[in-house]
Amino acid sequence: MAETLIKVDLTQSAYDNDMVHNRWHPDIPMVAMVKPGDDFIVETYDWTGGFIKNNDSADDVRDIDLSIVHFLSGPIGVEGAEPGDLLVVDLLDIGAKPESQWGFNGFFSKKNGGGFLDEHFPQAQKSIWDFEGMFTKSRHIPGVRFPGLIHPGLIGCLPDPKMLETWNTREKALFDTDPNRVPALATLPFGPTAHMGRLKGEAKDKAAATGARTVPGREHGGNCDIKDLSRGSKIYFPVYVPGAGLSMGDLHFSQGDGEITFCGAIEMAGWVHLKVSLIKDGMSKYGIKNPIFKPSPITPKFDDHLIFEGVSVDEHGKQHYLDVTVAYRQACLNAIEYLKKFGYSGAQAYSILGTAPVQGHISGVVDIPNACATLWIPTKIFDFDINPGADGPTKFLDGSIQMPLSPDL
Repeated sequence: MAETLIKVDLTQSAYDNDMVHNRWHPDIPMVAMVKPGDDFIVETYDWTGGFIKNNDSADDVRDIDLSIVHFLSGPIGVEGAEPGDLLVVDLLDIGAKPESQWGFNGFFSKKNGGGFLDEHFPQAQKSIWDFEGMFTKSRHIPGVRFPGLIHPGLIGCLPDPKMLETWNTREKALFDTDPNRVPALATLPFGPTAHMGRLKGEAKDKAAATGARTVPGREHGGNCDIKDLSRGSKIYFPVYVPGAGLSMGDLHFSQGDGEITFCGAIEMAGWVHLKVSLIKDGMSKYGIKNPIFKPSPITPKFDDHLIFEGVSVDEHGKQHYLDVTVAYRQACLNAIEYLKKFGYSGAQAYSILGTAPVQGHISGVVDIPNACATLWIPTKIFDFDINPGADGPTKFLDGSIQMPLSPDL
């Protein structure tokens, strides 16, 4: 039986657990050491540390202080790991905490974090999803049920001081191009809400002032939200500090490509069973700057999709040049409008795209001026037929069930 190296008590504040942190910094102490070849279990909070509750109000999504996230379990040191190595992580299994068989999806207010479609969904909303073994469904979104592709949204190794300085410098330069933008262009270091694990006193305060926020993915991995990093995946992480310093959290029961709702998967508290090994000098041997991975051999099997296209022309009719982000946004908006014809609200359709195992593809980037992005929706996740037909769509839902919404105060 694998040892549980890090345990979390969901009734306890994440700030009171010294095996958890919410910033990236090379001075955060290792909370456990393992050897190459070891396998072990790590428990995690949900990314908010339990702030979001299983209820029918979105006030918590509206009111959360996003400077507290993400709460990560670790860092875990690997004996013999040195800068320049590759840390090989096998994700052997992942699951929800037995006492927490539910998850949540949410849209943040545009005034507090925003999201991919915050111009269209500017206020806080959420949906709760109950787990039924490998399947999930929501009391807030009827007519849809699917198996989960469970994965850590956030996993990576500690940066060295030079890399941390690079992150902070380049993100501050971007922020300064429009410092009053809402939402902000970048999340800069913020000491008051930093949880630095076992760092204490003056050392903690100093590191907290420069610790990188966990919001974006970076060269070390981090918050990349790749839905295919599921059970059976193998990940090769660049090592920057002695011991590597592996941390993880932000577990997702399921997610669509892009995590487009920002609080965009089905977020959950859970556990990860993993195994580690090393490739010495692997970064140089393989020319690796960012992590690479092999996907899970266990994925939901869908053989019928309805595929929506988008091009680099935004919803206001403005032409952009090979802009894949604009194209993917248009594909998502096209899918939302389509699903509304069957009785879903726009918010329910948006939440489906963020939680179900939809696929996003960059389908074309050479035909100027339009990039083409596609969004693949598995048709079998619905209780009814969503395919087009000569008789037109049938409105299967009557609108009596809606997602909780909390207007800005």
